[in-house]
Amino acid sequence: METNEGELAARRRRLRVRIRGSDPDAFGELFDAYARSVYNHAYRLTGDWSAAEDIVSLTFLEAWRLRDKADADGGSLRPWLLGIATNVTRNQRRASRRHAAAVARLPRAEAVADFADEIAGRVDDREQLALVRAALARLRRAEREVLALCVWSGLGYEAAASALGVPVGTVRSRLSRARKKLAKHMEPPKGRGQMREDRTTAVGPVEEGVR
Repeated sequence: METNEGELAARRRRLRVRIRGSDPDAFGELFDAYARSVYNHAYRLTGDWSAAEDIVSLTFLEAWRLRDKADADGGSLRPWLLGIATNVTRNQRRASRRHAAAVARLPRAEAVADFADEIAGRVDDREQLALVRAALARLRRAEREVLALCVWSGLGYEAAASALGVPVGTVRSRLSRARKKLAKHMEPPKGRGQMREDRTTAVGPVEEGVR
């Protein structure tokens, strides 16, 4: 067991050294190993698969640009990549807000037919999903980021702190606040007949995995 752990640590160190040395094959290995993890993390932050794909591309481009900042010694590069992905997501959101503000200043176009209501009427009831997304939307950005890293991506407190560039205590406090807010806001609107067991199912994955 110790031998296997030692070999894994040695492989990780060699990969870091190769990345710092601008080895393109090393970056290919890095992408193969962690692209899915970055993709899932980006989706959890944005709720948009298309945006998540863009963030994956931008994350690895940024990782290449910052390759000399990856420590030569250390464990998995996953926390480093997730930290970059978090920053890329922030930048994308700021750019989207600027774009939306610019569009809002343009003259209004003539109204065209909108079939959104018709389409929505064909979609199965997804009240539970809407409840979860509404609860997440009530969290502050920093709380959503910690939740995504620690709960969904499974990073420990120290790894999440390193990814976000904040103290471990800050990660703990943000995660605690996020969990309390989710528990509060996961209650469905009164009179909608939401079953208790459904609420337990929705909250369960958030509670599970926090160690």
